[in-house]
Amino acid sequence: MKSNIVDRMVMALVISTLAMPGISLAAEGQQNVQEEQKRAKDEKQQQRKEDQQQDQVQRKAEQDQKQQQQRAQQQEKQQEQKQKQDQQQRERAQQQSEQEQKQIRARQEQQRERIERQSEQVQQQRAQQQRQDQIQAQRQQQRLSQQQQQQRIKEQQQSVAQYRQHLEQEERLAREHAAQLQRQKRMAQYRFQQEYLERLRQQQNYLRDHRFDYDNDPYFYTAPIYRYNRGGKYYQTNEYGAKWLRQAVRYGYEEGFRAGKADRDDRWRGGSYKDSYAYRDANYGFNGYYVNRSDYNYYFREGFRRGYEDGYNSRYQYGRNDNGNYSILDNILSQILGFQNLR
Repeated sequence: MKSNIVDRMVMALVISTLAMPGISLAAEGQQNVQEEQKRAKDEKQQQRKEDQQQDQVQRKAEQDQKQQQQRAQQQEKQQEQKQKQDQQQRERAQQQSEQEQKQIRARQEQQRERIERQSEQVQQQRAQQQRQDQIQAQRQQQRLSQQQQQQRIKEQQQSVAQYRQHLEQEERLAREHAAQLQRQKRMAQYRFQQEYLERLRQQQNYLRDHRFDYDNDPYFYTAPIYRYNRGGKYYQTNEYGAKWLRQAVRYGYEEGFRAGKADRDDRWRGGSYKDSYAYRDANYGFNGYYVNRSDYNYYFREGFRRGYEDGYNSRYQYGRNDNGNYSILDNILSQILGFQNLR
């Protein structure tokens, strides 16, 4: 019995002794496995890193390549645009050159036409001057007789004396009319009348101081060349008398425009051109010579009426305004006078 127990104990001790190296080997083997796994893991991580780096390098290379392609395409587009712009610029330069050449040719053509027109005008002026010289020569030959000349001078002297008396009488009427304008508070019309009277006084001073040379004035020995109709009757005058009748219409329009404008400034609704002292007087611009005062007054009033209507209505139906200088239109002037050549 005891021997069995001892045998078993011995057997257990032997087994235990033999088992120790196996346990040690097993532990060592397990450790080696773990280390191998760790190395494998590290190698895998390293490989992964290397793969990632390789991917990054490849992506970067692809991006660089793509950017290079984009830059190349952009440069190509810029080059095409530049070529297109250069082509457009060349075309514009060519068009501009063609336009400049056309303009040069047009200017040359205009200059040529202008020179031709000027040449024609010079020729026409020369021809007109020759005609006028011929007419003047004819007029010089068609002098009045000595008796007719003396008769005209006598009539003129009587007319001047009567005109001087008339101017003295008009002073009283002018003062009465001025007082009436002040009562009506028509101050613009009042100022116009005072300016008109001042111009008449200057004329009166001229008549008083002027010494007229009847013998050498061509009006008194030049034959009539125009006739005109006034009040159903025909009258005749020479070029010097016609000049003063034209002046009567021009002065009449100018004074009438100022009178009409003054009534418009005063907002005067009850008056008309006949209410103006200047219209009643109708002597501005008349020096007493060359035409009858009744003729001058008539044509002055014809111009005055039209000027008043333009000035009062702020329009230019019969005349024009050149920087404050009011003048009747030439066609209206011709219609009013209606001169007819006797030759």
